[in-house]
Amino acid sequence: MVNNPSSIRLVVLDWAGTAVDHGSFAPVVPFVEAFARSGVAISLAEARGPMGLPKRDHVAALLRLPAVAERWRAAHGSEITDADVDRVYAAFIPLQLDVIDNFAEPVPGLLDAVAELRRRGVKIGGTTGYFREAADRAVAAARSQGYAPDATLCPDDVRAGRPAPWMIYRLMELLDIYPPAAVVKVGDTVPDILEGRNAGVWSVGVTHTGSDVGCTAAELAAMPEPERTEHARTAGRKLLAAGAHEVIRSAADLPALLDELARRLDRGTSP
Repeated sequence: MVNNPSSIRLVVLDWAGTAVDHGSFAPVVPFVEAFARSGVAISLAEARGPMGLPKRDHVAALLRLPAVAERWRAAHGSEITDADVDRVYAAFIPLQLDVIDNFAEPVPGLLDAVAELRRRGVKIGGTTGYFREAADRAVAAARSQGYAPDATLCPDDVRAGRPAPWMIYRLMELLDIYPPAAVVKVGDTVPDILEGRNAGVWSVGVTHTGSDVGCTAAELAAMPEPERTEHARTAGRKLLAAGAHEVIRSAADLPALLDELARRLDRGTSP
């Protein structure tokens, strides 16, 4: 079957902060606790910094932060090794599994948006930084609340996770969608944007529901409008600087986004 290059036929959604878990909270406390168990304090803001990476890579990135590395040396009297990364990651795994079911609620408007995309014949894929057991739990928990992508992949399924493009390419193969111009990747972090750009697909950032704003739906609604707008603008600027073709408020805006991208394709613009 030859695909029509002038239409969007696959949307690949990140999980936490994009499709579910408004504000991307599921990984944050487990990272803080895993480091605490090694005698090193990290802040919630530090824990969020590398969000979007595969979780072991996330641990390694945190340990490379100069301030965190200095705290590690003060606590342990030695430089950080790969064994230390493995030790913190091993502590993180059960902590992540303990909480993931509590953060699987779809973001407001997602289910209606996905229903509209499916009505148009668009397939839905998922990529995540979660390891396979955590991804399976997130998928099962979200399914019970009405969200079920056609396929979800994690770094364990491919040679390397984000920012490498392999999860997107594998989804394109599994779901029989090509060329890359027919695919949109949507996520809330810089690694999400780079994943899409490296795959040669449309790469779109979400602001209001993501990790950089870092608020539940209720917290965001209660925030004064000027503050809410500024947080979202800051997140959007960061994602655009990373190479996003477009930014949207949330996954609820997907139908309008696809209309705009289809117009660009019709004008001869490609990712």
